[in-house]
Amino acid sequence: MDRTPHGPSCAKRLRQEATTHGESFSQIASTIQAHCSVSLLRAHRLARGLTLKEAAEGLNALTAGHQGAPRADADQLGHWETDRQPRPATLVLLCNYYGGLRPEDLGFESAEATVPASASSTVVLAERALPWPAAPRAEIVDESLERQVDAARRTVDRTLAAGTVNSNQLDLLDEQVMWAREQYVYTPPAPMVKVLLDQLEEVDSLAADRQPAAVQVRLSELTAILATLVADALMKLGHLPRSRSWYATARHAADDSGNTELRARVRAQAAMLPFYYGPLEAAVVLAREARIISRGRPSATAAFASAAEARALAKLGDAEGAESALRYATVAFEQSGAGGPGDNEAFGFPERRFRLYESGTLTALGHTSRARRVQEEAIRLYPSRTGIDPALLKLETALCLAHDHNLPEACQLAGATLLRIAAEHRTPIVEERAREVMGALPPGAEASRAAHELREILALPPGHM
Repeated sequence: MDRTPHGPSCAKRLRQEATTHGESFSQIASTIQAHCSVSLLRAHRLARGLTLKEAAEGLNALTAGHQGAPRADADQLGHWETDRQPRPATLVLLCNYYGGLRPEDLGFESAEATVPASASSTVVLAERALPWPAAPRAEIVDESLERQVDAARRTVDRTLAAGTVNSNQLDLLDEQVMWAREQYVYTPPAPMVKVLLDQLEEVDSLAADRQPAAVQVRLSELTAILATLVADALMKLGHLPRSRSWYATARHAADDSGNTELRARVRAQAAMLPFYYGPLEAAVVLAREARIISRGRPSATAAFASAAEARALAKLGDAEGAESALRYATVAFEQSGAGGPGDNEAFGFPERRFRLYESGTLTALGHTSRARRVQEEAIRLYPSRTGIDPALLKLETALCLAHDHNLPEACQLAGATLLRIAAEHRTPIVEERAREVMGALPPGAEASRAAHELREILALPPGHM
């Protein structure tokens, strides 16, 4: 081949992506063969996720107990996958092992004219006639056993066709989850958790039954999305251990779906918990993992992951790493076309959210003038300025004022933000950010009148302002 063959990890990625679309083994093998520059025989093995040893053991299992039947080991199979033509009897065995294919489907010339008359009928003739992985015809001598074999096949076929979800139900679930994603942007976290849990219960009840693979994948995707939103809402409400557990569930569901974009997005979102509550190093690890899973493609998720990584690195004091990650996030955001009207939902990454992360990075790096310009620009992009994100932006402006030693203005802005936010949106995550303003004041400033007033506002329970 002209190009160097790709490694198994590349084929694994292609297989996972193709599986989510319900493609057959033959379709997956064709994709792997074209993309990874491997032979068709190797592509069919990789399409099934088999190692050379596993494939050789499977081949040998088909002919177990038959004297004179062809045998194979991992080395021989590797040679056949590169530059050697297997014997006719072995070629027929390979065709049946990979699902009753023709030699041409495995990249070989037809063996019809080259099969010797002395070849074992149980291996060549019977194997050619029966679909993989049927037993050799010579073993089925009892008519009752034949009926049993046929009945077992019909049972398996019915199981594969069984499922409690039709296309209309799945479309309805998609619509319900999309509605929840849109409502999540504006709805306070406490009532939103109940909505999400109700939807999760419905999805989980369907996923508990055996479903066709494509349906099961979609149910895992919906589970990952809903679990992520539950985790995020719990984080905002200050239920940190439960939030951490739900983020783990979301990652598990995303990995189960095989959806690369979703796997990266869930991890980028999960980085928010350690960013706000520590440890910051965990936030960097999750955001970086999300960026790596995105494989450098300029997508909204890649921009999100890089922006989250930049913000955490800046807060850790790694200026060089933060600025590098922010530059990449900016390029990825611009090239991905993110920020359009369709991004106005919880799993979108609109410009206002990108600016929120950019603001956090610049604030932590001490670039207060640039940060305040970004904050003003971002707040203008919010249709409502009473929610959690606009409050976080205003509190970051207060942090910038504190860093610039405008102490009364910093405390007054933080206090006014807490007083104006709706009670249902004044969650622990907002109060934690306001306390950061207090922590940014220089020694001695805590005794000032403005700082005293801010402490009094922080001590007031929501709804009593």
